[in-house]
Amino acid sequence: MSPPIRLVGAIAVQPAILALIPEFQAASGYTLAPRWELNPILKKQIEAGEPFDVVITNPNYAADLAALGKVGRESQVPFGRIAMGVGAKAGSLPLDLGSVAAFERALKGATSIAYATEGTSGSYFLGLLDRLGIAAEVTPKLVPTSGGQTATAVVRGEAELAVVPVSSILAAAPDVVLAGRFPSELQSYIDFDIGISVAAGDGKAARALSAFLTSPGSDEVLASKGLERR
Repeated sequence: MSPPIRLVGAIAVQPAILALIPEFQAASGYTLAPRWELNPILKKQIEAGEPFDVVITNPNYAADLAALGKVGRESQVPFGRIAMGVGAKAGSLPLDLGSVAAFERALKGATSIAYATEGTSGSYFLGLLDRLGIAAEVTPKLVPTSGGQTATAVVRGEAELAVVPVSSILAAAPDVVLAGRFPSELQSYIDFDIGISVAAGDGKAARALSAFLTSPGSDEVLASKGLERR
């Protein structure tokens, strides 16, 4: 029997991948040993020599790892993208996020807003506050959280709202609800690629996983978890 496929992936894609693992394992006979981390940390770990077989991360990070000889250049393929959203505690009053003006009002009216201090979503949100000219008013309300804990901050009573990729909000249901996605004018999609390690323990198994995750047959499950193809 082949050893488990060492999959390392961004926290944002975790809910989608976990939903697909049983189907892949049953169909292929391979097993997976997944590990999840914030994109910047994941990249640093691989650069430092952390062993892996398959990685799911931002395209620029995957390209950097390929340039370093960690990921096979020809193996890097698009996986999908996740929109930014606003989460709230289940039972909260509905929010109007349908326009830029409504979005700004929601942020200004919130008592506290959780965001991820590391990773793509947090840096984009902070930059967006500056771009909208509301940083001075909203920043004092921000609640920094660690990766994977942002959406559930509203359940723990640490924040009224959470700004995080949609996949993380959906994964925290039913305690957390998706109050809405960012307005289209402000939306930022977090892109992800799949890459295979040049030192994969079982290259055939790694390629089988990559092919499965990028196949149209996985689209419906991925969409239900907040990840869309690009």
